[in-house]
Amino acid sequence: MIKFLDLHKINKRFEPQFHDKFQQFLNSNNYVLGSEVDLFEKEFATYCGTKYCIGVSSGLEALHLILEAYKILGKLAEGDEVIVPANTYIATILAVSHKGLKPILVEPSLQTYNIDATKVESVITHKTKAILGVHLYGYLYNVKELERISKKYNLLLIEDAAQAHGAVNSDGRKAGNVSNAAAFSFYPTKNLGALGEAGAITTNDSELAKVVYKLRNYGRKTSYENDYKGYNCRLDEIQAALLRVKLNYLDDDNKRRQENAKYYLSNINAKNIVLPYYENLKEHVFHLFVVRSKTRDSLKDYLFKNGIETFVHYPIPTHKQNAYKEFNKESYPITEQIHQEVLSLPINQLLEICEVEKIIDVVSNYK
Repeated sequence: MIKFLDLHKINKRFEPQFHDKFQQFLNSNNYVLGSEVDLFEKEFATYCGTKYCIGVSSGLEALHLILEAYKILGKLAEGDEVIVPANTYIATILAVSHKGLKPILVEPSLQTYNIDATKVESVITHKTKAILGVHLYGYLYNVKELERISKKYNLLLIEDAAQAHGAVNSDGRKAGNVSNAAAFSFYPTKNLGALGEAGAITTNDSELAKVVYKLRNYGRKTSYENDYKGYNCRLDEIQAALLRVKLNYLDDDNKRRQENAKYYLSNINAKNIVLPYYENLKEHVFHLFVVRSKTRDSLKDYLFKNGIETFVHYPIPTHKQNAYKEFNKESYPITEQIHQEVLSLPINQLLEICEVEKIIDVVSNYK
């Protein structure tokens, strides 16, 4: 069986370095917000090209803290509208709801699966204060257009970059540096994955960074002075240490994913399967290689029977979830079509060429 993602195999490459890092961590006598977090923040900010990186406990908490900080700074207020893609993992929209803001769902492009920038302006009202874009599956959203719109209407532009570590815009800026602030997840399955929960915020905004640094740590100014009603959502010291090891290999791993994707796209020949699209390969780091089929469930079963594990990202759109009953009667037909048809094939950086060839052969023979 070709696994969709073998995390043990991916992380075993770093086992000697992980052992060294753990021993250093154990001997440091500084287990919370120590030197490893500080160094990772500096290194990841440099990698993304931003002035600041603040390590936090997860991608969802990264979104929470960005929105909360903007409320503290007076740039967002309870009841403000935030434009979000209808086609995304629920965490993006949860963050907006949790902060007392109103998510305004916009349909995606059926070509890129990212928010359709041509549909954004039509939903902007006097209550709209931000656009929260998602680089879905590892493909940058339409940076040029969302930046133009956000500047035209004086809106905050926020990135959910949870799946796009290392993606590069046409002007050379990386994911995490094409907005006012960005949220990253380092969940173990990500292109840059921890060995547990972890996340980060990147930004060039010094005022935002100052607030977020405090918010993640009980809102503390000093050990016993609290400026804000903060949270405990700090990046774990050991996870920062392990992420520092893996960050050195991220570009090479992304390149391998991109090579696998190019090979798939050049060789899969199946008339009834829609393959992913991209304009500039650097803009897509292929966190997922997502195909579409009107007989998705049949395709999934067929591939499993032929020794290929796949996943559906994601079977139920947010507006159809029980958690969002207020949206259940709304219609987002493109989003619904995508969720009914998508299937993710193995794409990770450690696939053997024989495995890639088998996947191409089996998919191409699907009738």
